Amino acid sequence: MNAVRQHDVVILGGGLAGLTLSLQLRQRLPGLDILVVERRTHPVPQASHKVGESSVEIQAHYLSHVLGLEQYLKTRQLQKFGFRFFFSDGIDDIASITEMGASRVLPTLSYQLDRGILENDLGEMARARGVRFVDGALVREFVLGEKDAPHRISYDSGGAAQQVDCRWLIDASGRAGLLKRRLGLAQENEHDANAVWFRIGERIDVNHWSSDAPWLDRCNPPNRWLSTNHLIGEGYWVWLIPLASGSHSVGIVADNSLHPLDRINTFEKAMQWLAKHQPRLHEDLEGKRDKLQDFAFFKHFSYGCKKVYSGNDRWALTGEAGLFLDPFYSPGGDFIAISNTFITELVAKDIGGDAVGMLASVYENIYFSCYDSMLPLYTGQYKLFGDAEVLPMKVLWDYTFYWGVLCQLFFQQRLTDVSTMKRLQAELAQARALNIEMQRFLRAWGEVSARRNPARMLDQASLDWFVELNRGLTDRLDDAAFAARMQTSCEQLAALALQIVERATSDHPALDASDLLALLSDTRRGAAPDMLFDAIAG
Repeated sequence: MNAVRQHDVVILGGGLAGLTLSLQLRQRLPGLDILVVERRTHPVPQASHKVGESSVEIQAHYLSHVLGLEQYLKTRQLQKFGFRFFFSDGIDDIASITEMGASRVLPTLSYQLDRGILENDLGEMARARGVRFVDGALVREFVLGEKDAPHRISYDSGGAAQQVDCRWLIDASGRAGLLKRRLGLAQENEHDANAVWFRIGERIDVNHWSSDAPWLDRCNPPNRWLSTNHLIGEGYWVWLIPLASGSHSVGIVADNSLHPLDRINTFEKAMQWLAKHQPRLHEDLEGKRDKLQDFAFFKHFSYGCKKVYSGNDRWALTGEAGLFLDPFYSPGGDFIAISNTFITELVAKDIGGDAVGMLASVYENIYFSCYDSMLPLYTGQYKLFGDAEVLPMKVLWDYTFYWGVLCQLFFQQRLTDVSTMKRLQAELAQARALNIEMQRFLRAWGEVSARRNPARMLDQASLDWFVELNRGLTDRLDDAAFAARMQTSCEQLAALALQIVERATSDHPALDASDLLALLSDTRRGAAPDMLFDAIAG
């Protein structure tokens, strides 16, 4: 046994969450002694066997501007052409259905992330910046220090047993959840969905699925393949995500009550299921069977956590070692960015001599509030996915809630500002309540919707207010401008909610919107944005 080495921070897990945290900590505290212990041997394969390739705005901003990797992302990864949805269940003519997405790239960039390439590069960056990164290492044991005593970690590396001590222990071990399991912190939620996914070593381009000229001309540039393409039907969605390695990621995510896992949990079963539900994708994949690279599945992938930060005991969980919502809208990377930012602040203040026990509790409450605010977007909502009338309204609402509230807090660096978050308590609580009630109303609308699915493009880029909401994410706001922005966001949500109610009840007068309208009666509404359907010629 070698001598016990001392570190300021030990991170268990050198995937996306652990490596980005090491870079953020190193950037904030250049003299910090950081050890990352990773089970897999680097370099990992390209098109690595991991899910979580599509980034959205918070994660993209975190990687590009917080960690300073903007040029890297533009040269080593793929710029994303937004989200795109096709209501294509059982239909092989993709030009004959409703498509929802943007006809052009919106101003605030996001990326498709090839996790194998990214994690290999992050590992090299970490080492180059002085982080001790040990790959091919197996954690055997860890003992949490009591009071101010250090934590001790035992691991095997290169055939030798190692022991290290540290002041802060961070669990970034993904679903292995080493610290969560030890402390009994696992917590279920009500979202019961499963996912299978695989990678094909060749591009899948939905533009090749139709020769219809008007349909092909809808997008400029004509690069639908760069979108996170969603092929959707009742109770499920299928993702198509391109990777910089040249591979394409395919996933099926489904409500367990409508599409049980045992019907899709092998490649052959998934292909049989696709032949019924997404025949055009099935046809494309039939010619690429020899390009299959991997296959995996997760059962009941969504979960919470009882606790993620302890300032007094100097440990924290980040990434999937803590909690996970759903791959729809790709929030996993966002929650890594948020959690890593909280952890970096806690470590910096502790190393600086401040007591952080109470601060850790405050940050944990904010983190759980973000989780609780986003969970209703998924729970019980999968039945809506085949509805080309209701789901576009839900997506428009969800984007407005995400860009207008959660993104503003992160982009404007207010999440760790306790005084600002305290001042915003009432507004955030009101926005959260409105979101929860809107999700209930959308479910009720979906129960009576006619589910019309005409051939049309619902072009988000045609909505000036929507494009401006996206563009404004990168504004730098002082305190007064930020307060005004948050007030405007709440007013815009209220105005949009009222329009959604009016649209739904015009078709279905018996639809009960009383609870939602009661909330809106107490909310000041700004200028009503154009409705998505009204702004687009069929």
